[in-house]
Amino acid sequence: MKKKKKRVQRNLSYLKKSNLGLINRAIRILSWLLPGLVIKRWMITSAIGLLTSLLGIAIWTNLRPLYWLIDIFFWIMNRLTSVLPIAILGPLIFIFGLLLIGIGQNRSINSIQKALVPEKDTFLVDALRVKSKLNRGPNIVAIGGGTGLSTLLKGLKNYSSNITAIVTVSDDGGSSGVLRKQLGVQPPGDIRNCLAALSNEEPILTRLFQYRFSGGSGLEGHSFGNLFLSALTTITGSLEKAVQASSKVLAVQGQVLPATNIDVMLWAELEDGQKIYGESNISQSKKLISRIGYLPENPSALPSAIESIKEADLIVLGPGSLYTSLLPNLLVPEIVDALLKSNAPKIYISNLMTQPGETDGLDVYQHIKAIEKQLLNFGVKTRIFNAILSQVKFEKSPLVDYYQSKGAVPVVCNKEKLISEGYFVLQAPLYSRKITPTLRHDSRRLARAVMFINKKLKKLN
Repeated sequence: MKKKKKRVQRNLSYLKKSNLGLINRAIRILSWLLPGLVIKRWMITSAIGLLTSLLGIAIWTNLRPLYWLIDIFFWIMNRLTSVLPIAILGPLIFIFGLLLIGIGQNRSINSIQKALVPEKDTFLVDALRVKSKLNRGPNIVAIGGGTGLSTLLKGLKNYSSNITAIVTVSDDGGSSGVLRKQLGVQPPGDIRNCLAALSNEEPILTRLFQYRFSGGSGLEGHSFGNLFLSALTTITGSLEKAVQASSKVLAVQGQVLPATNIDVMLWAELEDGQKIYGESNISQSKKLISRIGYLPENPSALPSAIESIKEADLIVLGPGSLYTSLLPNLLVPEIVDALLKSNAPKIYISNLMTQPGETDGLDVYQHIKAIEKQLLNFGVKTRIFNAILSQVKFEKSPLVDYYQSKGAVPVVCNKEKLISEGYFVLQAPLYSRKITPTLRHDSRRLARAVMFINKKLKKLN
């Protein structure tokens, strides 16, 4: 009796799973008819084309095939209706037709799925729906450099595929600095990180692009992506073309652009009047920075970067090192001019912690004033950014204590003061909860907060 009961339960469970499977397949097939996939219009076009072709053949043959088909049709109908009444036969044939359509569509879709994405678990219809949604996303321009920009891009690609990253190209340290000196190419490091962040290709290919050699004569310290981009720059003649070629290889969602194609050197003037040359030297300075500049001065921007800013629905600066990752992009006059002319919401994202030797003792308000002061040096008296995103007050933690022991403290946000000057301010938990040796922004939290601000600013306008 118990065995029989178990067998019945197994059969019921099997039937339940089978029914759920059939329902899921039916839903998946019907999903192809959802708006935005650009499928229905081509299915209807194909059906109209088939009927038109049949009509053409009928006219061409003086309607003889049509008469034959009508005779055959009525012969079959007479035979079938002599077996079953019309009230039963009609619905049966209708359901049978729908079943054939479903099986045909399901099998053809599965064949396409296996051909296009043989090793991925994502259903093709789901991938198309996601892609359709991302294609309708806002045009976002993210400006910056370093790990902060790549972290932001990882999150933003969940909201739009219309992303342009404008990246500073003044790095002269590490692998980028060596390649810059030895090959005469623009530093590829920050651009490599942004390409990897926006990549939709297989993880193994992205990991390869980010792989850093730990040994080997002349290779130690270099990343594969840096070498790849440097080689492509030499072959194509510019970093811009090298990035375009790499974007195709990595299936990048959006585009990554250097702020300028000119080989520039960053310099900084300290408050005591001393000048320091080179980004790596500036970041190690122990004195407050008064202003920064480029050699040569006023480098030209890429036309594609200017066009992206003109078409932007949202512009974001940061997070990143204020003087070595963010402000260098604003040393390109054409970029500043395009930002001033744009009516899109513009958000400044503050760093989590101060950087010893670069932003010691600066709060968010002073970060904003440093940006305005830098722009004032170029005769720009109008503010660029109208919204600020900052981390809420940190709770006590060993990691924060460790940073403080190294001279870094959380960047404080004087919200009331910023609001009184007309800024929209949002404070949110932006740091990553993962246990890491460094405090980092969380890409999803960051992007979610950015999109929230964008939505709020649009309502206010």
